[in-house]
This record gives sequence, C-alpha cells and structure tokens, in this order.
Amino acid sequence: MFKFKSSDYQLGYRGDIEGLRAIAILLVVAAHANIPWLAGGFVGVDVFFVLSGYLITGLLIQEINKTGDLGFAAFYARRIRRLMPALLLMLICVSLFSWLLASPFIQYYQAISASSASFWGSNFYFAFSNLGYFGPDARSNLFLHTWSLGVEEQFYIVWPLLVVLFAGAWRGARKAPQVRRLKVIMPVIFVISFLLCLWWTYRQPDLAFYMMPSRAWQFALGALVFLYFSAPDISQSGVSKPLFRNKIITKLGGWFGLALIMIAACLLNDDMPYPGTWALLPSFGAAAIIAAGAKSQRTGIGRVLSVGPMQSIGRVSYSWYLWHWPVLLLGTSVFSMNSALQRFGLVVISFVIAGLSYRFLEAPIRHLKWLVIKPRITVIAGFLVMAFASVIAMQWYSASMRRVQEPIYAQIVKATWDAPVIYNIAGCDDWYFDSKVNICAFGSKDADHTAVILGDSVGMQWFPAIKEIYDRPGWRILALTKSSCPMVDVPLFYVRINRIYTECSVWRSAVLQQLKQIKPDVVILGSTYTYDYTKKQWISGTFSVLNEISASTKHIYLLRSTPTLSFDGPACLVPRSWLYSKLIGNNLCIAPAHNKIFDNVYSWLESAARHFKNVKTIDMTDVICPHDQCDAERDGVIVFRDSQHMTATFTRSLAPDLAKYLQFKSGNST
Repeated sequence: MFKFKSSDYQLGYRGDIEGLRAIAILLVVAAHANIPWLAGGFVGVDVFFVLSGYLITGLLIQEINKTGDLGFAAFYARRIRRLMPALLLMLICVSLFSWLLASPFIQYYQAISASSASFWGSNFYFAFSNLGYFGPDARSNLFLHTWSLGVEEQFYIVWPLLVVLFAGAWRGARKAPQVRRLKVIMPVIFVISFLLCLWWTYRQPDLAFYMMPSRAWQFALGALVFLYFSAPDISQSGVSKPLFRNKIITKLGGWFGLALIMIAACLLNDDMPYPGTWALLPSFGAAAIIAAGAKSQRTGIGRVLSVGPMQSIGRVSYSWYLWHWPVLLLGTSVFSMNSALQRFGLVVISFVIAGLSYRFLEAPIRHLKWLVIKPRITVIAGFLVMAFASVIAMQWYSASMRRVQEPIYAQIVKATWDAPVIYNIAGCDDWYFDSKVNICAFGSKDADHTAVILGDSVGMQWFPAIKEIYDRPGWRILALTKSSCPMVDVPLFYVRINRIYTECSVWRSAVLQQLKQIKPDVVILGSTYTYDYTKKQWISGTFSVLNEISASTKHIYLLRSTPTLSFDGPACLVPRSWLYSKLIGNNLCIAPAHNKIFDNVYSWLESAARHFKNVKTIDMTDVICPHDQCDAERDGVIVFRDSQHMTATFTRSLAPDLAKYLQFKSGNST
C-alpha cells in the first residue's frame, strides 16, 4: 500500500467550528419558535450542510493521507455510531407520545414520515408529498425536520465514492492518490448542482428544497474551503502549502461571514423562493467563517465562537436539532402552549432533553470500543435496526388506519370529506396546476337570472347554502373557484409551492373578463383572511376586483371569511387515550371567533366596498360562532371539516340566515 511521505496532517478539533454549529442550531430553533425578527433562521440548515462538506471531505482526505485508500466500512460505521442512536431514541419517544396524544387521523401520516426517517429517507417523502416546507400540512408533521438528516446521509453515501474516484485512492491503484484533482471536480459539482438548484427552485420548489442533488453545491463549497484553506496537496513529492492564508481573511473574513448569515436570517421569510440564490448568503457566510479559522481560531471571530457557552451548545447541536421541533410542535398543538414565554419554556425543555441524550446515549455509543473495532458488524447491525424501526412505524400506520375505520369514527371520517359537491366534479378546481377558467354551471342555460359564486375554497364553502337558495326555476348558478387564490388583485407568494402563484393571477384576470360578458344578477365572492397582505394591498386589491365587475353586475356581496380554529375540528372530536384525558382533560373543542387580523381584514374589505353602490358586505360570524365561540360540533352536527372550512352539511343549514343577508325574495335578489 502506498504511503505518503508526509502523513502527519490531522483534522483537529476546532472551537470555532463547534461555535458555528451553535450559531446554526440557535437560528433554526429561533425560527421554529416563531421569533419574528429571525424568521429566516432556517438558513442554519444551510450552515450545517457547508460544515458537513468541509468536515467529511477533511476526514476522507486525512484517511487517504495516512493509508493511501479509504476504509468504507469504518467510515460508514462512524456515521452510524454518531447519528443513529440519538435519531432512533427521538423517533421512538415522539412516536409513542403521538400515539398516546394525537388523533388517529393525524397519526397515519406521522407514522409514514417516521418510517421514512428511520432509514434517512424522509426528504423523499416530503419532496413528493406536495406538502411544501412552510405549508401548514408539513408544519404539523412531528418529523419534518428529519428531511435535512436524509440529505446529509445521502451525501455521506455518495461523497466518499466521489472522493475515492477522482482522487484515485482506491485500493490497488497503480498511482498515488492526487487530491489536487478534487480541486478541479469540486467546482464542477458546485456549478452543476447550483444550476439545478436554481432551476428546481422556480420549477419544482419541493425538489429544490428537499433533495440532495440540489444541495450538493453546499457540500462542495465546504469541500473547496478545506481543499484551499486547510488541506495539504498530496503527491509523491510531498505536501504543498494551502492557499489564501492571509491575515486580513483570518481577522475580518469570519466577521463578514457571520454578517452574511445573520442578514439571511433576518431578511428571509416564508414568502421568498428558497433555496435559489438566497441560499448563497448563509452558505458563503459559513464558508468564510470556516476559512478564517483554518490557520488559527485565536483571532477574529474564532475567539467569540470558542467561548464556553457556544461550545456547550455546539456539542449538543445534533441532539437539540432532533428534539426541538417535536417538543415545540407537541407543546403548541396538544397543550396549546403558544405564548412567547411558553415557547421559550419548550425550547429550554428540548435543550435539556438534548443534553441528556448526548450525555447518556450519543457520546457513550459513539466511543463504544467493540463497535469501533468491528465496523462491518456496526454497519450490518445499523441497517437491521433501521429496517426494524421502519417496519414498526408502518405497523403503527396500519393500526391507525384500522382505527379510523371503526364505527365510532364514522361520523368524523364523513365530516372530513363533507365538502361542496363541486369538488367532486372534474375540472371545477384545478388548483395551481392550471390557469384555465372552468365554469361549473347548475341550472338551465336559458334561465333569466344568474348567480355567481366566486372565490377560493373558503369562499366556495358557501356553495351548499347558495345552491339551496338559488336552485329554483328562473335561476342559474355558476361556480368559479381556484383553491388558495384570493379575490384580491395582488400577486401572491404561495408557500405550499414556494413561488409566486402565477396561475391564480392569470385565472382571476380571465374570470373577471368573462363576468363582464356574462353580466350576472348576483356575484357572491369570498376569500380567507389569512393571506399575508398588507392593509394597503387588501384594500387596493379588493377595490380592483370589485371595480372590474361592478358595472356589469346588479348586486355584489362580499362575504367575510370564516373564523379559523387553532385545531382540526373533526380530529379534536376523536376519542383519545387515557394519557390525553389525564394531561389535557375534557377538551371542549372550542375557539374564539375573533382575533386582530380577522377583524382588521374585514374592516379593510368594508373600506374597499364603500366605493360601490351595488356592493354589500356580509358578516355571518355570529351565526357560525354565536357568542364569539366557535364549536367543532353543535347540536350533533360537526361544524368544521378541518381548521378553517365548514362542512357542507352545516353550511347548508345556514341557507335561511344567508338568504336574509342576500335579501332573496320570490326568485330575485333585491
């Protein structure tokens, strides 16, 4: 086996890197704890990716430097010892609490994500489930955060192969390994992966966010920092000096890098395409900090990052990353601990659990002697444990699916699917997949009068009541809807697809033009109040829509949005375990009808409506939620089919009340 002339290079402990881990995890936790001015704290994950690229590349080159090739079994065994025990502990504990506390309607998709996370594949599950990262469905998943572990593990599988291949470090190679070749291939990987990242960010945003190929440029960036700032240039003639060890870089580069990371954390939010070009800020920021400390961590930012508290946080950063999200989610969703002080308490609890996990599980197993000396057994055992955990999670999935099919759940299951009939008609709502206008018509084409219901799914939930009112001779009903598309003429960044919802804008414009030709007697339009618009946008955007159709429509009714629940209505009504009863008590499944945003948006809609004589606003809040109290169930009828949409059955029962607001008399609306 070839031996290098200089084999004393070591990738030693770096306090600044441990401190950078602390920065990364603090940002992630801050974002997930809803600290407003750190909404972009999710960039901490990008910092971790660059760190992994640097450290793993360094470890691989260090081993090649010492032995002339790479022991794959030993490398993968180290990764398993380092990462798997803490991950499995979290999966077991969180799954157990979810099984005892959560509704079976929620458990089945928690079980699927737990199964995929057990073998580091949850990023695939989230990428192909159309959940997005910032969308509500994803954010209710206890294992959402494991997507980044999947990306890293897939990197660990591919990266050693690439390093060995391009460095020529395979066992039995005729020539000595040449690390300088990596200085050529890493920029190529960076460019190809980054271009793919840009393409996917605007075309397939879920793939861009969750998949390893679109993140490989961040690992390559970390590798380049190692190659140019830390690594010896290994060859038969010896070792050359690393490049760019400049005093200015050492002193100022780190502070510049920290500034880039913090700018990203403070400026970014859920309404920006990500990763894309924005990911360059935290990635190059992390690279600058790592490069600055390559020669010495005693100058510049290295001193700050190396202080005791930062080292303590960095040391448990992996365990804290595992525990912070499920603790926050369980606390806020199950125990309704959603004030700033309560979220801080949950963060502290998760940190304590992380410390215990590190002290009594992660660290001991990592250095367990018999596992260290038998890497192949470790790898085989690791895969068997992963397979077993995945099978157990799928058994949990099957059990939860069987439970929801029991007779006691029949009414609740029915309620979750109790949506307006238009959603059973192909083409009535193409969501974000198409901008084509499809009119769902009910009644005779020769009818003398036309009533149009227009809006997103929250506006369209009134269709059963409207059909009850206008389904009579002489009237035709037209339903025009696109889910998550507000009747506000302002571009919308749709977090579920991680881009501007262009289909909505195109569709809305086309609909308004068609209504000018139809000239309906009545237009009833509505949207949810939860869109992230400013006061000016709500007023001007609503005014623009009303102005387009007011001249060609006799009567326009602007519906106030339905109040939203802080919980899923049907799921709240599900019978729970004994532990839930002990901890939570008898949950009455009620929520206040009003909140500040809910009231503000309605006042802004009224401001827009005042400019038109034929526009009236309708507020059904007191009918839906009497005495400012929204009930999940009333008089044996389930009111909500989720957290914001009413069931079709309940909505239909509101037809007499709505008819009064519409002033419907003898087949006409006056």
